[in-house]
Amino acid sequence: MICFLEEMFRLLYPKRCPICQVILTKRSEQICPVCRKKTVPLREPVCKKCGKPVMDAQQELCPDCYGKIHFFTKGRAVFLYEKEIKQSVYRFKFQNKREYGEFYSSEMARLFGKEILAWKPDALIPIPMYRRKQRRRGYNQAEVLARGLGEKLSIPVNTTYLKRIKKTIPQKELGKKEREINLKNAFKTSKNEVKLKKVLLIDDIYTTGVTMDEAAKALLCDGVKEVRFLVLCTGKTD
Repeated sequence: MICFLEEMFRLLYPKRCPICQVILTKRSEQICPVCRKKTVPLREPVCKKCGKPVMDAQQELCPDCYGKIHFFTKGRAVFLYEKEIKQSVYRFKFQNKREYGEFYSSEMARLFGKEILAWKPDALIPIPMYRRKQRRRGYNQAEVLARGLGEKLSIPVNTTYLKRIKKTIPQKELGKKEREINLKNAFKTSKNEVKLKKVLLIDDIYTTGVTMDEAAKALLCDGVKEVRFLVLCTGKTD
């Protein structure tokens, strides 16, 4: 009976490619063959600090990180935030396409799993949303990514330690300085009962780094020793 219901569900709601939305014909597929070929992960050279693309391998830091002190140690991204990926991420965030998280988290694990496991973080922490905003949307896309990645790498996901306590304006509507003001003291921690020392922050998009810095600062102030991050997408340097 359960198998019959599952088959009916698949017929009524067929699995689609997260990039082009074509129906996937094989159960094991997460992305169609055409999009698999053209959806290329971000490659070196990238900024040694935040993972944004740089012009050549001799350039260690991107313009955004040059001369700036970050609270995180380093970060990496799977894709560049452009073209079809940008449209796909929009559907993932705002059109309830939570199922895309399976493909996205698989790519995170495939590309950075070995590096993450070698670093041995105590927990994955998704960047939290403001509570009312998450209630309206119904889910936190960063948590979807974190849970998928945590399951694949057998790393615990902690969603209670870091909280967003400030209602902020969407960052895309603001300039660089305005973003810093907007997110200042936006996060706080609860009691570090499990004594986390190394934390990997997870989010969907990295732009200026203000969100990551504020989250990392809150964690470091509460005794965490090192914070790194992994995001699905990063923007280009200004």
